[in-house]
Amino acid sequence: MILLQPIILAGGTGSRLWPMSRELYPKQLLRLTEDNSLLQSTLLRVAELDDVLPPLVVVGEEHRFIALNQIKEIELPFTVELLLEPLGRNTAPAVYAAAEYCRRSADDGEDAVLLVLPADHLINRKEAFAAAVQEARALADEGRLVTFGITPQSPETGYGYIAGGDGNEVLSFVEKPDLETAKSYLAAGNYFWNSGMFAFSRDTLLAEMEKYAPEISRTMAISVDKGVHDSPFFRLQTAAMGECPSDSIDYALMEKTDMVAVIPADLGWSDIGSWKALWEIADKDVDGNLFSGDVIAEDVNNSLIRAEHGLVAAVGLTDIMVVETADAVLVAPLDRSQEVKKVVKNLKEQGRDEHLLHRLVFRPWGSYTVLEEQEMFQIKRITVDPGMKLSLQMHHHRSEHWIVVKGTARVTCGDNVSLVMENQSTYIPCGEKHRLENPGVIPLELIEVQNGSYLGEDDIVRFDDDFGRNS
Repeated sequence: MILLQPIILAGGTGSRLWPMSRELYPKQLLRLTEDNSLLQSTLLRVAELDDVLPPLVVVGEEHRFIALNQIKEIELPFTVELLLEPLGRNTAPAVYAAAEYCRRSADDGEDAVLLVLPADHLINRKEAFAAAVQEARALADEGRLVTFGITPQSPETGYGYIAGGDGNEVLSFVEKPDLETAKSYLAAGNYFWNSGMFAFSRDTLLAEMEKYAPEISRTMAISVDKGVHDSPFFRLQTAAMGECPSDSIDYALMEKTDMVAVIPADLGWSDIGSWKALWEIADKDVDGNLFSGDVIAEDVNNSLIRAEHGLVAAVGLTDIMVVETADAVLVAPLDRSQEVKKVVKNLKEQGRDEHLLHRLVFRPWGSYTVLEEQEMFQIKRITVDPGMKLSLQMHHHRSEHWIVVKGTARVTCGDNVSLVMENQSTYIPCGEKHRLENPGVIPLELIEVQNGSYLGEDDIVRFDDDFGRNS
C-alpha cells in the first residue's frame, strides 16, 4: 500500500475566538479543551495511524517558533518538518506547495497518499477517524480526490455542505446555508458538513491542480524551487508566493474536478469555529454552564465564562459568553458568537494591537509579559529558557533597566560581558549594543523597565541572532 503523508495546515488566525485567539497566537496553538493544543492533538492523532510518513506542518512564518516548541513538548514517533509560508494565500497554494515539496523530497520518487488535515479541528472518535482514513486512502490509491463529509448533528449555518449520491459520489458542494435550508439538508439525509479534510495521491493532486489552477501551480512550484532549508524549517520564496492567487482547495479544485469522492464520517468532529461551538461540544454543569478559571456565578444558566487572568463574577446571566484575558474582556450573547470577528475588524481599523498579540508574548528564547504601558515607559517580565539567548541588538529610542529576580543572567553591554545574579540589576543605555543570555539550568526571570520616546517592538536593530531573524 502507498504510504500516507500527513499534511497539517496550521495557518489562520481564528478571529471568532478572540480575545484568546490572536494573530500571533492563533486558535490552533490554544489549549481549549484539554492539556494539549489543537495542533498537538492533531499530530498525536496522526501518530496512531498505520504506515505513516513524518508529517509536514504548513505554518505561517510568524508562528514558526511557537509551533516548533509545541511539537517538541509532545512525544512523537517521527520528526516533524515545518513548511513556512511568508504570506497567507488560503489552502490551495498551501496544499500544492506541500505536495510539490514532498515530491521533490521523495528519495525514490514513489507516490504517496496525502492526508490533508487542518490543525485546529477537534475529533473525539479516534477509531472512527482511523477507519475513515483507511477508506479514504484506498479511494485515493485508485486516483480519487477524497473529501471527508461529516455526518451533521444539527442544522448548522456556519459550515458549507456536500451533497452525496450513490456510494462515494459527490453531487455538489453548497455554500453556508440559511437556517431553513440547513434544516432541509438535515432532513434529506444525504448532506454532510464540509470538514476541510482531504486525501489524494500526491501525483494526482499535482496533475489536477496544474489542470484546473495553473497559476497557483506555476507560482507555488517556483516558490518551492527557490525556497531554502533552515532545518527544521523550509522557507517558501516570498516573491513567487506574492504573485500566487489566493483561493481555497475547494474552489480551486474540488468543485471543478470529476475525480472527487466523499467519505461520510461520524467523528465527533468540530472545527471550534466560535465560542458557541466550544460551548456546544464541551461537558457542562447541571445548569448548562461551561466555566474555566476563577469564576463565581449566581443564577447563571447555559453560559460560557472563561477567566484567564483574574476573577470573573457573574449574576443573573442566561445564554451569555464572557471571556476574560489580561488585556481584554468579551461579553456577548452566545448565539451571536459568529460576530466576534467584527470586533477584530474594528480593532484593526482603529490601529490597535489587541487583535495581534497578548500581553504574554512567546519568543523562540522564552517569553515576555507586558505588566504596564505608559507614554514614556514600559515594564515587562522576561523569561529566558535555560541555555537560550536573545539577539545581539540595539535600540535607537529607548534605554533599559534589567533586574534579575530568578536565575543568573549573562549580559553583554558594549564591550563588557558580566554575570548578573538574583537581586542585582544592570543598565543598558540607548544606542548601546547588548545581549541577554541564560547560562544556567533553570529559567531566568527578570523585570525590564524601558524608558524612551518610542517603545515599539520594531525599534530593534539585530547584529547577530541564533534564530535567523532580521527584525
